[in-house]
Amino acid sequence: MTTEQNAPRNVLAVVSPHVGGRTAGAALASVFPGEARVTVVEATDEDPGALREAHVIITGLGPVTAEHLAAAPELELVQCASHGFDYVDVEAARAKGVPVCNIGSSGAEKQNVAEQTFALMLALAKQLVPAHTALVDADWALPRLQQSITELSGKTLGIVGLGHIGEEVARRALAFDMSIVYAGPRAAETEARLGAARHVELDELLSISDYVTLHAPLTPETRHLLNAERLALLKPTAFVVNTARGALIDQDALADALEAGTLAGAGLDVFDPEPPTPALRLLKAPNVVLSPHVAGVTRETLVRIALAAVQNAADFMAGKPPRDVVS
Repeated sequence: MTTEQNAPRNVLAVVSPHVGGRTAGAALASVFPGEARVTVVEATDEDPGALREAHVIITGLGPVTAEHLAAAPELELVQCASHGFDYVDVEAARAKGVPVCNIGSSGAEKQNVAEQTFALMLALAKQLVPAHTALVDADWALPRLQQSITELSGKTLGIVGLGHIGEEVARRALAFDMSIVYAGPRAAETEARLGAARHVELDELLSISDYVTLHAPLTPETRHLLNAERLALLKPTAFVVNTARGALIDQDALADALEAGTLAGAGLDVFDPEPPTPALRLLKAPNVVLSPHVAGVTRETLVRIALAAVQNAADFMAGKPPRDVVS
């Protein structure tokens, strides 16, 4: 960390191919202040020279490992262009004295993630996927589907993680006349703003909810948060929705529950790994609605994400304290 404060700073912008690659990286680079020297790559170690000289790494789902951190002696900040930060070795960054930030307080993704959550919930409740498929196959499926079509109104929504995104989901749930319970850190101020959210332990949430939606970060403690034992606590009429991180759920255990009929359905926007392999059983499981991690990638959201991540990195390079430090 030998660079003078007013000298140009080197930024390594890492954007994985499956979230836009160089095209998205170029758009992100274009909004950096002119004094920043930005190198766009699709993998953190693609350009060893740029990594070695980087003062800031800004990453859109591109892994930043302990080896990458060791290869970057000038590094001062890792900025994640997302709410999630599980693709960065935060322990190694902490040991190196390099802060890792996300864009949590910006709210850049919260609108669309909340909308996608409800899109999945509604698709499950109204059986949209099997209804569409049947009609395409000239099958008038109403007699077969009508017994499984349900309403959101009057149902209990269990939110795991009542942060910025969880609160947006809760607001929409209130408009659908749903009851709200949540697990995770107590959010007294959010409870007060909503006026209708009750904090419970996770196991109770699972046992009483008609819909469970995950909005927690992926950490060693939350990996496979919904395992076989916890999935068994759900009602057989319940649905699980995940727009956070795929590894929050034991995917084989979820497939077991769906195949056995002990769970009514699942709506998934995230997988472990991404993209999922053809061997993923959930791709063939009954009553699932799947989308390819689109919850944070509308045109509007991508602009907000890029601006939030770049602004935090630019402020840091200008000598201001970073926001949303996760490590």
